[in-house]
Amino acid sequence: MTATRDIVASYRNPVAVVSRLLGQGTREDRNLIYLMVACLIFFVAQTPRLAREAFIDGTELNMLLGAALMAWLFIAPLLLYGLAGVTYLVLKLLRGNPTGYSTRLALFWALLASSPLVLLHGITAGFIGPGLELQIVGLIWFCIFLWFWISGLRVAYGSST
Repeated sequence: MTATRDIVASYRNPVAVVSRLLGQGTREDRNLIYLMVACLIFFVAQTPRLAREAFIDGTELNMLLGAALMAWLFIAPLLLYGLAGVTYLVLKLLRGNPTGYSTRLALFWALLASSPLVLLHGITAGFIGPGLELQIVGLIWFCIFLWFWISGLRVAYGSST
């Protein structure tokens, strides 16, 4: 299946999607692509909010975009690999049978699959600004992300391939 179809399928049954992705074998290149595309989408989602801030504050938009690009495409992947490593260790301590690959896939896929809601959050931040609406969209994204991540970790907890 294509990634876009898998993203849509994740909203119905994330366990089946992660199981299918794990069944395709260990492909660290695919994990890295999932992570980098998710980080790119997170960066793109920031642009409406940054444009709004630059307009309101009178600051330079290019400076804000450059900082966000650096954060999302260079720093965030390193931090997310670290989070996946810590998750792997926690699952091992809980006597699970995960692999490093499966825990990374669970996290990176959860980020990518929930990224359409991040785009909605960015649009809300850019057009409506801070407020209850933005918090609601952020909470919905966070709940969906946790659902996808925990579902993927349930599969990773028992995986040994």
